[in-house]
Amino acid sequence: MVTGPDARILRVNDAFSRLTGYEQIDVLGQRPSLLSSGRHDPAFYEAMWRLIKRFGHWQGEIWNRRKSGEIYPEWLTISAVRDADGLLTHYVATFADISQLKQAESEAHHLAYYDPLTSLPNRRLLLDRLEKAEAMGKRSGEYAALVMIDLDNFKALNDTLGHDQGDRLLIEVACRLLAVIRDCDTVARLGGDEFVVMLEQLGRDPATAAITAESVAKKIMQVVNEPYQLAGGYIHYCSASQGICLFHGRDKTVETLLKQADIALYMAKDAGRNAIRFFDTEMQVAIDARMFIETGLRRALAQNEFRLYIQPQVDAQGGLVGAEALLRWQPEGGGIGPDQFIPIAEERGLIVPIGLWVLDQACAALRRWADNPSLEGLYLSVNVSARQFRQPDFVEQVSSALSRHGVMAHRLKLELTESVLLDKVDDVLFKMSALRLLGVRFSLDDFGTGYASLAYLKRFPFNQLKVDRSFVRDIVSDPDDAAIVRAIIAMGNSLRLDVVAEGVETDEQRAYLNRHGCVVFQGFLFGQPLPIEHFEARCTIAEVIPAMTGGQLALFQWLAGADA
Repeated sequence: MVTGPDARILRVNDAFSRLTGYEQIDVLGQRPSLLSSGRHDPAFYEAMWRLIKRFGHWQGEIWNRRKSGEIYPEWLTISAVRDADGLLTHYVATFADISQLKQAESEAHHLAYYDPLTSLPNRRLLLDRLEKAEAMGKRSGEYAALVMIDLDNFKALNDTLGHDQGDRLLIEVACRLLAVIRDCDTVARLGGDEFVVMLEQLGRDPATAAITAESVAKKIMQVVNEPYQLAGGYIHYCSASQGICLFHGRDKTVETLLKQADIALYMAKDAGRNAIRFFDTEMQVAIDARMFIETGLRRALAQNEFRLYIQPQVDAQGGLVGAEALLRWQPEGGGIGPDQFIPIAEERGLIVPIGLWVLDQACAALRRWADNPSLEGLYLSVNVSARQFRQPDFVEQVSSALSRHGVMAHRLKLELTESVLLDKVDDVLFKMSALRLLGVRFSLDDFGTGYASLAYLKRFPFNQLKVDRSFVRDIVSDPDDAAIVRAIIAMGNSLRLDVVAEGVETDEQRAYLNRHGCVVFQGFLFGQPLPIEHFEARCTIAEVIPAMTGGQLALFQWLAGADA
């Protein structure tokens, strides 16, 4: 478009007509304001012309109107044309329709900042809004909250009904969450079945802010718990666990907020799901300790930080008949108890390589014991986790360890808990039977604490069952525990199983158990767990001390108390 110095249109080309809908005859003598969209105020045009007069040109994005009335964006360049004497003769404007570019930018922005399934803000946009909420909270002094939401057992829906139904559920959950929050709040989807609600303007009192946040969380729980109508007329019921973290201005980084809300969510799930939990400092300490243990476990094998300890098992006459291999972790800076690291190793799958290490060490010990007259007749029990036992090649792993060390299989006893027996029963039975053919023996550990039943003892090829220490502890003073222990012993004896009592610490406990038919004992009364090399050394020394040959019970009292 070419205009004179007075900004009257002198000439336009064909491209102008195609883009605007105006023919040249329609616009000759008119001003360019003919195309104005009305979206820009007078100040915009004043600033534009001020720059043209000062610098001789201007370019930028502007909204104009076609002849049809349609408003569209264009990229406009205006240049002033002067003659040889520097006098202004014309203005030349060139422009391009950037509608498609703007649409592409909008789509790119949506993809970058919004979840494609639910159209909720994604993690990137949430982080940006969190930063702004913290800045606003610092100015206003008001509290805000982050509510982390995770749908319970969502994976089961995907696995059984398919991802299409799972997507339908997620879309419906997003709609329900939007319905219970205020305009100033934000609902985002982080991915999978995890949502976040950011609540702002909760007041200056932390107690009031917590009450408001919990009230919203309860509304969320209520709407999420309502039934869902999925495709095919299928009715689905769902619940959600929620973790809440309050924040006040910039008292926490965005990363810390998300971490703390996630910790609270973890506690809600740990409480049985469909629950609400607030973050507190104690949670943080516990989670940090857990992460320290998990990180350490991942390097413990490579750095040779595990140790095998041995605790003796004796018969009714006090004679040493076997022992249990116990795992101890001794990283630099002090030991960590098995009750702390074993559950984490189980959960993270680290128990599998750790269990293989224990099995190998136990077989190596049995090989040494076979050449030691004081130890050659003993068996060694090794605890096997459910996860380790369910490995497809578990039978081959045991067989390989026995062959590698040249161990007689009947000296190895594998201790299984009831959790091993509750899933894939046929597979469990097959593996146990295959190992029994090799000569390996089995013990049912912690009998009576779970879902113990005669069906286990009848169907699975156990040689031994162990009475849990929780029953033995109060056997002399608690009639109920005493009755349970008598029943377990009677059951084991009637099925021709050896019964081992764990946690025997007093002569009264040993006498009671012995009187009711228990044949094997394990506990501090006979010996605390010792590093395997100390156990082997003491047994070897005891063999050559004449004073100890008169009584095997005295030998174990010595083993428990004497210095190595």
